[in-house]
Amino acid sequence: MTISGAGIRRMRLLRSMKQQHLAELLGVNQATVSRWERDQLPLSPEQAVRLERIFASSRHAAADAALKRLIEDSIRPVHLICDVTHRLLSASRPRQAEWRAPLAAFLGRSIFSYASAEIAATEQSLEERGWHEGRLLSLTFETGANDDASMPIAPGRVTWERITLSDGSVGRLVTTID
Repeated sequence: MTISGAGIRRMRLLRSMKQQHLAELLGVNQATVSRWERDQLPLSPEQAVRLERIFASSRHAAADAALKRLIEDSIRPVHLICDVTHRLLSASRPRQAEWRAPLAAFLGRSIFSYASAEIAATEQSLEERGWHEGRLLSLTFETGANDDASMPIAPGRVTWERITLSDGSVGRLVTTID
C-alpha cells in the first residue's frame, strides 16, 4: 500500500501530531516528514510499514488517557516520559510536590538535563542491556542526588518500566521506590 503525501498529512493532523513528533517516532528529521507530505521524497518500505503501525495504533488513544489518569492519581512519586526524547508526558502529584517549579514548566520538554550522574550512566547502558529492542522491560537501580534547584532528585531506588503507547512510541514509567 502506498501512502500519498496528502494522506500522511491528513492522518497526522487527525491525530493532532506535529511533524517533529512523527519524525521522532520514525527516526528521521522534521524536514524529511515535510518532504514526504509534499511528495518530494518517497518512503522506504520499512518507513511505510512503521508509519502504518503508528497510524493504525492511534485509534487506541483512550488507553493512553487512562494511563495518564492512573499516573496523575498515583499516591507514589511516578512520572512518564518518552523513552526516546525524554519529554515529560505525565506526573503524579507526589512527584510534582518534589519539584520547585510547576508541572507546566516541564511538561512536553525533555527532562534529561536534570538527570543525576547515576541516571545518565544507566541511560548509557540501556543499549547493551537490550532495552531498546524490548529484551529488558524493567530496570531498578540506585541513584544519587542531582543538586538541581528546580527539579531535585534525592538519592534512592528508581524503577524504569517500558510501556508502548498508542502512537507506537515507547514510554518510560519512572517510579521512586524508597
